[in-house]
Amino acid sequence: MHYPLPDLLLEPIVRAGLLEDLGRAGDITTDAIVPPDAIAAAALRSRQDGVVAGLDMVRLSFKLIDPTVTVAMLARDGDRVAPGDTVARIEGSARGVLTGERVGLNLLSHLSGIATATASIAQAIAGSKAKLCCTRKTTPGMRALQKYAVRVGGGSNHRFGLDDAVLIKDNHIAIAGSVGAAIDRVRSNVGHLVKVEVEVDTLAQLAEALATGGVDAALLDNMSCDTLREAVNMINGRAIAEASGGITPETAPGIAATGVDLISVGWLTHSVRAMDFGLDFDA
Repeated sequence: MHYPLPDLLLEPIVRAGLLEDLGRAGDITTDAIVPPDAIAAAALRSRQDGVVAGLDMVRLSFKLIDPTVTVAMLARDGDRVAPGDTVARIEGSARGVLTGERVGLNLLSHLSGIATATASIAQAIAGSKAKLCCTRKTTPGMRALQKYAVRVGGGSNHRFGLDDAVLIKDNHIAIAGSVGAAIDRVRSNVGHLVKVEVEVDTLAQLAEALATGGVDAALLDNMSCDTLREAVNMINGRAIAEASGGITPETAPGIAATGVDLISVGWLTHSVRAMDFGLDFDA
């Protein structure tokens, strides 16, 4: 289940994109060519198969340029569409439509790409107990949107920042001196409601982490399926087992079959391919 993000969160991102695009002089091409009173109607269509995410960004892009431009949604975030499907119709000031088009489409394409990629893995592991989640590898300023798109695609979210959960990684362990020392330092400094996860590369590190009794989750990094099965058996329900590292729709089913609780995938947000949409003006 996903819920739409409030406009209060979305508007600053869309506004920043529009300000970047308008620069110091506005849309000099459209303003020179299109009369101020010209009216246009257009259809926003998908150019490929995929899962839609980010339609509110389109609505806000036009609203911030010209509030009189109307956007009629014919699809909802989370819908699967095919090439040629119309997801929205836009009507109003031709200048407003042309000027607001690109920012809205860029955000829609990016977020729909994330949702589509997420859905491909979520479907691949359907039937297993494993859940798909994203990571903190997001574009600065876009985290809320990108994590929303993951939810739209059927995934779930890992921590949102450095302040809402503890994740002890290899460099933390190197500085602390050992897995156990890092966990002990964390537990003596964070509140009782803060979850603690530790990244481990070997079963020996996992055993050390479990021996402390202070971890809520173990991030099993770049382990083979055989090693993951051993790790899950070692954990035996004492912590959440999370697999990570180089996971694709092809490898995800085998990883899910090892019994892990979570599969985390960084490329869903940091290097996914945008989904193609186009705005077609009525003749």
